[in-house]
Amino acid sequence: MSPIKHMLVALSLMVTGAAVAVPAAAAQGTTVVMIDEARLLTESKAGKDIQTKLSSLETQMKNELEPTRATLETDGKALQTKIEGKTREAVSADTALVAQLTAYQKRANDFAQKRQVVSQEFQLTERKALVDFNRAIEPALMEVVNEKKAQIVMSKGQVIYSADTVDVTALVISKLDAKTPTIAVSRQRVPAQPAQ
Repeated sequence: MSPIKHMLVALSLMVTGAAVAVPAAAAQGTTVVMIDEARLLTESKAGKDIQTKLSSLETQMKNELEPTRATLETDGKALQTKIEGKTREAVSADTALVAQLTAYQKRANDFAQKRQVVSQEFQLTERKALVDFNRAIEPALMEVVNEKKAQIVMSKGQVIYSADTVDVTALVISKLDAKTPTIAVSRQRVPAQPAQ
């Protein structure tokens, strides 16, 4: 059998297995519900709140870096003009220019390090906000699970097919919106590294 036929057979067995498993679970009295995590984040008040706060924080962080970035760009162009047309030996002989180039390189390296720290801080902040969001979802989800008497909660991203009646995302969103319309988002800081 060709490799393509093997893949098609395997795929059909997977789909058939999933199609058989769901009715089998229903026949056994197991209640399965499904949630769409992406919808929870994009459609709930708390999810929208997090997105707004993270976007604002990202803009604030970029604005913190902008003056230094603009100064470095201007100074870099000025230094480029000073070394244009000079040989390497001529540049090396000009001690004032070498000092300016060295100082510029140090400032550029410091800026790159600062930009990396700011990026890490944003990632930490985003991660903490999502952890807090997931904690806020749990009570709303458990309330829906209890109402529906569900024994299994599945992620929509992991399901090939499901009936719309199994999706309880809208119900979880309504309960989350009622209980937790906002999530606190505060900038997380990277611990300062000791000087070496």
